[in-house]
Amino acid sequence: MGEYFTRDDFQRAAEVIARRTSLKPKVGMILGSGLGQLAQAIETPVRIPYGEIPGWPTSTVEGHVGSLVVGTLEGQAVAVLQGRVHYYEGYTMAQIGLPIRTLQMAGVGTFIITNAAGGVNPEFHPGEVMLITDHLNLIGMAGLSPLRGPNDDRLGPRFPDMSRAYNRELMALARETARAQGILLREGVYVCLAGPAFETPADLRFLRMAGADAVGMSTVPEVVAAHHAGSRVLGFSGISNKANLDGTTVTTHEEVLAAGKEIAPKLERLVRGVLRGL
Repeated sequence: MGEYFTRDDFQRAAEVIARRTSLKPKVGMILGSGLGQLAQAIETPVRIPYGEIPGWPTSTVEGHVGSLVVGTLEGQAVAVLQGRVHYYEGYTMAQIGLPIRTLQMAGVGTFIITNAAGGVNPEFHPGEVMLITDHLNLIGMAGLSPLRGPNDDRLGPRFPDMSRAYNRELMALARETARAQGILLREGVYVCLAGPAFETPADLRFLRMAGADAVGMSTVPEVVAAHHAGSRVLGFSGISNKANLDGTTVTTHEEVLAAGKEIAPKLERLVRGVLRGL
């Protein structure tokens, strides 16, 4: 496998999905650690294991099932990634971007991307949901981008503007849904690090000073790939643990998965409300 993929690679993967279902999904969803249960709400689901889609990277982390679920939710045709892959698993940024590109080829124009994140903002608490209003792309600043390599102008521009990576209309829909459902919806900036080690207290104090409200190891590469090709993006972080700014607590992946059980029902209500609003 080369370092980059071409439009033909994305098209081949999309054709496999098209052969498995007659649905033409318009909305793509990516479910983060411990949040995969949202896929259980999909009606008339067709499940395609990642390993059956050409080039599609396979999840290796607990809490990421590793299948694409195509079906309907709130009357919308959706394609749901039940689990994702991360840079720390050994995948390239091009591989992380391939599912986004494939779904775009399949007709998806709107993405709802979720993650489990540590709350850097001291006012945030485990079990809450944060609407991502912007991101801090630390790994991208360091050169790790899904756009690295030859640019295909049919997909998007060489130098995409990222000032509105998260769609304003979709954010407004999310706020309206949260108000109607009585859900406390935090808002803030998500910062993506490479992982897999959790952050030191000094890391977290630095990130807080830089304006981060939540920290994780995913999402931003997917958002960059989606926005590059003109898709609308909505992002949510499930706050899975409180930032260890002073070094008095220990963060574990089990804690992240446990918090997902409290976060997932809130996310489902938010996502359903947004889909109805579409």
